[in-house]
Amino acid sequence: MNTKRAGKYVKQPSGYRAFIPNSLPPDPSIKYDGELRNLLSQADRALARLDGITTVLPNPELFVAVYVKKEALLSSQIEGTQASLEGVLKFEANLTPSEDINEIREVINYIKALDYGINKLKELPMSNRLIKEIHRTLITGTRGTHKTPGDFRKTQNWIGPVGANLNEATFVPPPPNIISESMSDLEKFIHRKDDIPPLIKIALIHAQSETIHPFLDGNGRVGRLLITFYLYWKGILSSPLLYLSFYLKKHRNEYYDWLMKVRLKGDWEGWLKFFLKGVIEVSQEAAKTAKEIIELKEKLIKKLIKKRIASNYGVGLIELIFSLPIVSSMDVQDKLSIRSKETVNKLLKKFLEAGILKEISGKKRYKKYLFSDYLEIIKRGTEL
Repeated sequence: MNTKRAGKYVKQPSGYRAFIPNSLPPDPSIKYDGELRNLLSQADRALARLDGITTVLPNPELFVAVYVKKEALLSSQIEGTQASLEGVLKFEANLTPSEDINEIREVINYIKALDYGINKLKELPMSNRLIKEIHRTLITGTRGTHKTPGDFRKTQNWIGPVGANLNEATFVPPPPNIISESMSDLEKFIHRKDDIPPLIKIALIHAQSETIHPFLDGNGRVGRLLITFYLYWKGILSSPLLYLSFYLKKHRNEYYDWLMKVRLKGDWEGWLKFFLKGVIEVSQEAAKTAKEIIELKEKLIKKLIKKRIASNYGVGLIELIFSLPIVSSMDVQDKLSIRSKETVNKLLKKFLEAGILKEISGKKRYKKYLFSDYLEIIKRGTEL
């Protein structure tokens, strides 16, 4: 292995050694052996099948909206955030979750950052300006809000065990005086016209972003957001459906090990194989989830018919709870345009008796109802 292929450690004036990354693409260039070519082909096919899901899902935008929440939660959990999908949904439904509100706010901000980035990319290209704006959205109002949201760092940071100092760090990213230059180089690579396959290119971009570590907080989450943003911007995905955090959380130690192998040994090929395996696994998992959701909906419609509650309102409520897994009677009345509260209450009672919904607020008034079967499918992999 070429130990200086990705960069090198340079001693700084105050005595510590910081890693200075080389510009992308790697030199020598990526060696495509049989395994890497095969994984790339499999990943491309899996991604194409995943993108095709949007043509068969009854409400693809609803599936994407809930999957965004799952990605936000998983990406935050990788960084140690202790929150659950049910807690996030309860927070959004104005219920009191059992988890720390500050932990949940980090997940909510991730959702805002992802939505913000996708909307911006409809009119603007990928850029460092956008990366900074995403970071600001991600960090503002959370425990990292004092760590200069939206600005590249002006001080040295490092990665290591809790309480470790610079000299005990596992990894010391570049010093602050070269962050702007390093990120400018990365931006040029993002826009560079070349024949590097998109999945290979975004794998290189993600690893480089993690190595530069341009912010004081939130680097991992921003780096994982870049994967989705790049593929959406390049038109590889028509909807932001590829979320690698499911895979990266499951293989967290291996994830960090491969990033270090790139830096210390120049093993870009090993990292790319790990990354592509993740694309394949996550694409297959998302496709499986979508299929289960379609089957669940069909099963519930049959249950409505069997229980004789398949009115327009009954079918409408099925549609509603797939977009809003926690609902109140007011939600039902408003979204389904039902005039009578009595009709709403009778409908909810029938859904409770059928086991489709369960009451979770414990209140006599202003009750909230959870679509638990749907939550069980979506939350897979998010358990603390």
